[in-house]
Amino acid sequence: MSVVVATSLADAVAALAAQPHSTVLAGGTDVMVDLNAHHAQLEHVVLVNRVPELCTWRFADGWLEIGAGVTWAQVQRELSRWVPALAEAARTVGSPQIRHAATIGGNLGTCSPAGDGLPVLAALDAVVHLVSSAGERALPVGEFMVGPKRTALRAGELITRVVVPVTTGFQGYAKVGVRNAMVIAVASAALVVDEGTVRLALGSVGPTVLRCPQAEQFATDHLSTGMSDAEVARFAELARDAARPIDDHRATAAYRRHAVGVLAARLMQRAITRGRAS
Repeated sequence: MSVVVATSLADAVAALAAQPHSTVLAGGTDVMVDLNAHHAQLEHVVLVNRVPELCTWRFADGWLEIGAGVTWAQVQRELSRWVPALAEAARTVGSPQIRHAATIGGNLGTCSPAGDGLPVLAALDAVVHLVSSAGERALPVGEFMVGPKRTALRAGELITRVVVPVTTGFQGYAKVGVRNAMVIAVASAALVVDEGTVRLALGSVGPTVLRCPQAEQFATDHLSTGMSDAEVARFAELARDAARPIDDHRATAAYRRHAVGVLAARLMQRAITRGRAS
C-alpha cells in the first residue's frame, strides 16, 4: 500500500493525478468502518488532513465557504452563527471523538443517504467545489449526490470546499434513530425558510437525499399568512409522499415514511413559532 501525506493542495492534486483511484483520507471515520468489516481494501491512499487550504472556512459577502477538511466539531463550535441547522446536524454525528476527526468533505464523499450533514446542505442549496489536474468545477449538491454512496466525483478529483448562502430565516434539522446518541439516522429532515421560500430535504428515506418540491411550494404559498394546524398536517403529508424508503434492519419503509412526516411537521412548527416571536 502506498501512502502520500499531502501538505498542500498542489501536493494532493499531484498525488491524485499520479494515482487517480486513490482513497482520499481526512478523518477516516467512514473508511475504517468499511475496513474493519472487510468491505474495503486500500491500495493507494492520499492523506489530506494536513492540507491548510482544506481545513479552513471563510464568510464573505453573504456566503460561507467551508473547507472539505473542516471537522464536525469545528462546524458545531465555530459556524452555528451562519448555519445553525448544520451545527444542529453536527451535534448528532457520532461521538465527540468522531466529531473531532470526521469532516464535512468525508460526509459528502461517502454520500450515505443517512449522512447527517447532507439534508442540511441540500436544503441550503449548497454548491460543492472540486479540483483535479484538469482544473476546477462546481456542482450543486443535488447533482453531486447521484445515488447511495455514489457521487459525481471523477477519477483523480478532490472535494475542496462546500459553499452555502447564509440565510436570515429559520433553519432546523432533526432525525430519528434507534437510540438517542451515536446513531445512524433512520429518518432525518432539514428545513430552511429564506425570504418567503421554503426548502425541505429528507435523509435516509431514499437512495440519496431528497428534496420535496410539492411540500416546499405548499409551505411557500401558505407560510406568509401563518399556517394552520391543518396546513402543517398537509405539509407533513406532502413530505411523506416525497419519501422513497425501503425496509432494512433499522426500520421498515412505513415507519420511515411516518417519521419524516413527523419531523417535517415539528420543524415547521418551530419555524412558525420563531416567526411569531420575531
